[in-house]
Amino acid sequence: MARIYVDGKMYYASESDNLLQACLSIGIDIPYFCWHPLLGSVGVCRQCAVTQYSNKLDCSGRLVMSCMTPVTDGSIISIMNNESIAFRSAIVELLLTNHPHDCPICEEGGHCHLQDMTVMNKHNIRSYKFKKRTHKNQYLGPFIKHTMNRCIGCYRCVRYYKDYADGADLGVYGANNNIYFGRPEDGVLESEHSGNLIEICPTGVFTDKTHSKKYNRKWDMQYAPSICQNCSVGCNISIGERAGEIRRVENRYHADINHYLICDLGRFGYSHTDLKLRPKKPMLKKKHAVVLNFNTAIDLGVSFFKKYKNVIGVGSARSSLENNFSLKELVGAENFSHGLLEKEEQCIKLILDVLKHDNIYIPSLKEIESYDVILVLGEDLTQTSARVALAIRQAMKKKAQDTANLYGIEKWNAVSISHISENVKNFLYVMHTHENKLDDISDWSYFATIHDQISLSCAIIHELDKKYPKIYNLNDTLTSKVSLIANKLISAKKSLIISGSHSFNASIIQSAVNIAKAIKKNNICAHVGLTLLTSSANSLGVMLIGGMSIENVLNKLNTQQADAIIFMEYDLYRFIAKYDCDMILKNKKNVIVLDHQYTKTYKYSNISLPSVNFTESSGTIINFEGRAQRFFQSYDPLFYDDANCLFDSWKWLHHLKSRIDNKEISWKKLDDVIAAYSKKYLDLKEIVLNEPNSYFRIHDQKIARSPIRFSGRTALRSNINIHEPRQSQDKNTMFSFSMEGYNQPNPLLRHIPFAWYPGWNSPQAWNKFQEKVGRDLISGNSGTHIFKYRTKIDRSYFNIIIKNVKNTKCWRIIPYYNLFGNEEMTQYCTLVQQRVPLAYALISKLDASELNLNNRDEMIEFNCFNTSYRLNVHFSNKLRPKQIGLPIGRRGFPAVLVGKKIKYLRKYMR
Repeated sequence: MARIYVDGKMYYASESDNLLQACLSIGIDIPYFCWHPLLGSVGVCRQCAVTQYSNKLDCSGRLVMSCMTPVTDGSIISIMNNESIAFRSAIVELLLTNHPHDCPICEEGGHCHLQDMTVMNKHNIRSYKFKKRTHKNQYLGPFIKHTMNRCIGCYRCVRYYKDYADGADLGVYGANNNIYFGRPEDGVLESEHSGNLIEICPTGVFTDKTHSKKYNRKWDMQYAPSICQNCSVGCNISIGERAGEIRRVENRYHADINHYLICDLGRFGYSHTDLKLRPKKPMLKKKHAVVLNFNTAIDLGVSFFKKYKNVIGVGSARSSLENNFSLKELVGAENFSHGLLEKEEQCIKLILDVLKHDNIYIPSLKEIESYDVILVLGEDLTQTSARVALAIRQAMKKKAQDTANLYGIEKWNAVSISHISENVKNFLYVMHTHENKLDDISDWSYFATIHDQISLSCAIIHELDKKYPKIYNLNDTLTSKVSLIANKLISAKKSLIISGSHSFNASIIQSAVNIAKAIKKNNICAHVGLTLLTSSANSLGVMLIGGMSIENVLNKLNTQQADAIIFMEYDLYRFIAKYDCDMILKNKKNVIVLDHQYTKTYKYSNISLPSVNFTESSGTIINFEGRAQRFFQSYDPLFYDDANCLFDSWKWLHHLKSRIDNKEISWKKLDDVIAAYSKKYLDLKEIVLNEPNSYFRIHDQKIARSPIRFSGRTALRSNINIHEPRQSQDKNTMFSFSMEGYNQPNPLLRHIPFAWYPGWNSPQAWNKFQEKVGRDLISGNSGTHIFKYRTKIDRSYFNIIIKNVKNTKCWRIIPYYNLFGNEEMTQYCTLVQQRVPLAYALISKLDASELNLNNRDEMIEFNCFNTSYRLNVHFSNKLRPKQIGLPIGRRGFPAVLVGKKIKYLRKYMR
């Protein structure tokens, strides 16, 4: 640590920081624009000027840019001397020369870093009186609005989009006072992380177009800390609500996971939460649907369980631990299903087994960025876990930072590191069935069937450990690649193996684990990490609860071992063939469905009970690394319309069980459910110990969900009653539905609803919640590791049986994924639909030639599971023959299709 002197006071700072970061970290404000904790320093905006003195006798000093000046022991600077203040004031006025000063109508208003810094500089008079430069705005797609006139030329957008995220379709054009940040022509931004421009940009150049439709200021929204439910990464988000509608989703800082960035699906995929488009009241479906109230619905549910003696309950990987546990308690362990297919069940059970027992390090998302060599097996990460793909891109750039460090160049020196990164990078190897977006940075991509990928993986294991069985019949090219990859993995300081369940094949996961074990076994000095991803937000959580596969459910129903079924937030048509679904649901009388969407299964139910979605409820899910994370209710839907009958699934289910058992209601709030399952499942006991309960307070105050300037509550309901009603009371959590409560940084507060601090309204307010800017939060990171700290052992290799699948006349179905369109809930999003590509069949060019297909306008047809498919085709240069890729997870493409053989496939003749 170095001693620095700021305006006569001594502070301690890290010598690896620049003066700007050091001052911000110790709580001293310096205005800045171009610097960002993720992007480093380029010294473009000249806004962070301070006066630096040579020694204590130096009275004049010299102006330096604090973002480009390293911390050295004994540094003496002044932020508040007249010269520094005058210079910064002149600079902000210069930057605002062509700015339209349209704060009253700008959608960034009240959320704007430019506003914060202008106020910090005390700039309030505009002296420029000439004609301002104007630009044409571009269409950048359905998510982002472009208003180029507001630009101050800080370069943050292109530095993030091109240098950090590796986007290729946004750049800077022009020179001097006529620069332009945008695309070469109008069009949708192609990066899966383009939405981060909204928060990276310090002005209103890039704003949230989805929020524009029903816009309100930051202080007129109610926020809750939540977890993105669209994949297994578990990014932390803040959900902003107004008048019973979700208006905006923003990144919520978590140093171990998403830190400053989330993917576009997590940011924009929320419109399915709109109450207008969802079930709101219980229904009994006879010849005509009958609307029920709560008590009548419970009475009918009790009668249902008395009529049918063996009721199976199907849980859901998209629902919380609490909901799944409640369903299991209702139907009994022998009648509970986790809802997964057997082939996915095998994958998730295997991943859980590894997390519980194997002594292999499981890195967090942020830690993935620190690895030197990465091997990806069977996963198209950009489409299934986009945030992981972005972390891998940073890992490839890490070598440039390491090289810079050897020459004494600090990691914040973005320009120098950018030059170095042109010539050096870390190593990435990818195995997949067809092309994917990480191929552009991979050193070698192997395109093969899943069985050939397993075979090559086993060859790598043998190369790492000669005691492992040898793989024969590899050609010379593959043999040399096996040797190369093995050498890179074993010689790296940090090696990472990534796989997952998206291929629905447990053997590819076993091979990934075996590679990690072989590295660890034969190189004590090297660090090896293992990342195993799942297809849903709570796949690990629901598997911890246990249960049977969906195939076993079908078998019980078909053999009359069960006579009724209850689905909880589950759409049967997403998993099994339509023919089988129709057979099960043809007798609607023995079906109950709880859900918050009009799924196809919901429409076939006899009794339907509307539940709340994740934005309207609180609960717990477990991400890929085994970290249990809490999400919290953004608003109470009954506060805005008490005619609705919307409750958490666990409340519906527990009321049913209590009535059936003729007992008093024992679970009155979420704490009770968590306490109950923590007693039954030892794996979950840490949750009740580490996560705050509803009695948590800071200075005897609940935590405020709304900023201190929250206004207009009376106006929200003025059409109903001019008198302001009492705010809804949250009995489940430590949050209040108002601005009354605690909202400042605090070591005890790990679940932060929104980032705001006096003078800091923009997302840069996260600076004030961090121990050190860009590092851990003052309170530490939220979430509870379920398995990380338990005693584990070095187990032997998995025994992998390699299947020799020969090319036959049959076609075999494999999955392909799109970021937009495959995740279940976002398929109900009107906003996302504009980015969902039309479903197509992916086939190799060789197969296309044999079928006499010449272009994408032509179609193929085939039949599978008594369903006829007719699809346009896309051609792949890398896909092996006799494979057909289908968009598994999209409507009409259930997961059961994966691995299915098709005998007859032909060109469709119009």
